[in-house]
Amino acid sequence: MVSTPLPRTPPLRLVGSGDDAAPTFMDVRQVAEYLHINTKKVYALASEGKMPGTKVTGKWLFPRKLIDHWLLESSHGGLLTDRLVVTGSDDPLIQRSVYQVVHSMQGRALVSYTCTSTELGLSLLARNRADVCGVRWGPAEESHNRHAALIQHYPPHKNWVLVRAFQREQGLILAPGIFDAEPDLERLFSSDLRWVFRHDGAGAQRHLRELFGHHQVDPARLTVAARVLSEREVASLLSRDEADVAPGTRSTAGEFGLDFLPIGWEAYDFALDRGVYFRALFQNVINFLKSSECQRIAERFGGYDFSDCGQIVWSA
Repeated sequence: MVSTPLPRTPPLRLVGSGDDAAPTFMDVRQVAEYLHINTKKVYALASEGKMPGTKVTGKWLFPRKLIDHWLLESSHGGLLTDRLVVTGSDDPLIQRSVYQVVHSMQGRALVSYTCTSTELGLSLLARNRADVCGVRWGPAEESHNRHAALIQHYPPHKNWVLVRAFQREQGLILAPGIFDAEPDLERLFSSDLRWVFRHDGAGAQRHLRELFGHHQVDPARLTVAARVLSEREVASLLSRDEADVAPGTRSTAGEFGLDFLPIGWEAYDFALDRGVYFRALFQNVINFLKSSECQRIAERFGGYDFSDCGQIVWSA
């Protein structure tokens, strides 16, 4: 009787990729065959940190998905250079910058912007769901330390840089006419006003919590009319007389014709991968922020300072 040998267990394959797909995790030889280069080049790229990989018990392993992503990111004029996903903190000038770049490209590329708050935006950036995240996390004079400390909670931060967009004036946005005279903080905190709070993870809400702590205000004693996800919603509620006061920027107050009580200045930085920094689409956004057209809009809204626009303020 002839025994039938047991079949060999095939290497792990990508689901739905066909029989000739590369394994999900490849060794040096497999990567060399996959990229049609020699193994010495693979060792060199991995050792220099230019190719995504990790050492397990002294041997290099390369996730196929990250190798594919690395190839696309490295391709001049490739797929990923024709789109830019911007997320993070809300700002009217960033919105206009994106509109301007998309219009100028006339269908050759797409730039999208979704305001998600700082922390959620960083999570999307860390998961490669976004390319750029707008970060605001405290007073301008502390931004270098605060922003750097915040992004270091995300493992990919070693490949990130922080690029200054601008500084902007932060404070409290007020519904028109709620005070006859110049408003002050003590009157705001002691009056029975309807407050709008942002959700946790938003830089504006963090700013408000710190303001409450400094003035020993118990937020539980305030009347909270709503909790919203963006400054657009804040301005909408105050404009419709559904609320009286909320944390926000002078630019949003100026855009919607609302009153404003200034508290201080904050830095608005872009967090992004080093490779994304050199993309033409990102540079186009920065160039629009520096343009005379953008400066005129900023002057109309009020509360912007572009003295450091485009500068790399932190790098790992």
